[in-house]
Amino acid sequence: MANGRKYFGTDGIRGVAGSSPLDPETLVRLGKAVAHVFMKDQKKHRILVGKDTRLSGYMIESSLAAGITAMGADLMLCGPIPTPGVAYLTKSMRADAGIMISASHNPFEDNGIKIFGSDGFKLPDELEAEIEQLLEPGVLDGKTAESVQIGKATRINDAVGRYTVFLKESFPREISLEGLKIGLDCANGAAYVVGPQTCTELGAEVVSRGVSPSGRNINAGFGSLYPEVVGKLVTEQNLNLGIALDGDADRCILVDEKGRVLDGDIALAICAIDLKERGKLRKDTVVATAMSNLGLEKLLNAHDIKVLRTGVGDRAVLEEMVRQGCQLGGEQSGHTIFSDYSTTGDGLLTALMVMSVMCRKQRPLSELYSAFQAFPQKLINIKVSHRPSLDTIEPLVRAIQQKEKELGTTGRVLVRYSGTENKARVMVECEDEDACKRHASDLAEIIEREIGAA
Repeated sequence: MANGRKYFGTDGIRGVAGSSPLDPETLVRLGKAVAHVFMKDQKKHRILVGKDTRLSGYMIESSLAAGITAMGADLMLCGPIPTPGVAYLTKSMRADAGIMISASHNPFEDNGIKIFGSDGFKLPDELEAEIEQLLEPGVLDGKTAESVQIGKATRINDAVGRYTVFLKESFPREISLEGLKIGLDCANGAAYVVGPQTCTELGAEVVSRGVSPSGRNINAGFGSLYPEVVGKLVTEQNLNLGIALDGDADRCILVDEKGRVLDGDIALAICAIDLKERGKLRKDTVVATAMSNLGLEKLLNAHDIKVLRTGVGDRAVLEEMVRQGCQLGGEQSGHTIFSDYSTTGDGLLTALMVMSVMCRKQRPLSELYSAFQAFPQKLINIKVSHRPSLDTIEPLVRAIQQKEKELGTTGRVLVRYSGTENKARVMVECEDEDACKRHASDLAEIIEREIGAA
């Protein structure tokens, strides 16, 4: 895991449901640890919990509830709701903390935990480290509340409705989606209700896919991992655009009216240029990650917009946005953050903001990004058996240095570990597609040989 931790990675805790750390015993301890960290005084404390549609969400929710209420905190259960919905409701309902149960785009067998503070922001490293220490067996033994102080659990029946209102209020009041035909793929995940409901109430004609969750079909052939599904829907039914969300709906991939798949860089570019043209882009700056295409930087620079790059992960993007006073940032993977409205990536909010630009300019989606010229980019994921520091693998270090010298200013090399899976990721970007593939394959072969999974 990231930073040498036992439980937390770059985006919370993840694993196979039922196995450590997502086994009932560890999850009860996690509930106790989270409650302990946020119960700093004698008043009653409340912790909000949401989840996506995975079958294991019931087990995880119940285990966390046992630990949280055992410590004397009350619980607010939201049921299936997107991750940004949990962030929003944690702040708006003045909870002490919020927990989202989801493994995002992973298959249903996996699950995970994301934790938000009372301000709706993901926890800083120091609080995650404190929770890690409390998670160890025996640390909180004997710390449970007396019987008269045990907490209660309450189901928030209108949680989805509250989040729907937030999304609609974030959309410009002077604009309507009437006349737009939208293909919406919710990945059989957390947005299966709120996605179609919000777009329909704003006036759009919505054709939905991935809105029949079974507990086992989340992300299975639908959603942002399979944007061709909604792309086919767009071309077959002559729709204006397609929207593909992931399992917890904190990111989206768009498809234009011609069926072409657009990644998060294009959504970021469209919104940045629109804000700049209207004089509303603070500091004329956006934040992107090391994974964003050089084409994004080239296009935005042509509009006198500066691009700041940070590490991978929407938390890293948001931290840099806060430091720099920017209101827009995002990742190529589809996480886009509009900090005037949200404290985390929000797939539905992103789609609404792009559609507002379409409506305001009365132009099809394909025309809004026609100047975007992406550099060829090759990404290879390699399963690894262990995770030594990449700087200590001398053949890899030499190869990276050689390729960076060869590419010069015409390309980039990025090699890193995944924060959520036992994989190393190699990304090479340059002007020549064949060279791009060759460089990436060379580096992937070295990693496979040195630390590849058996």
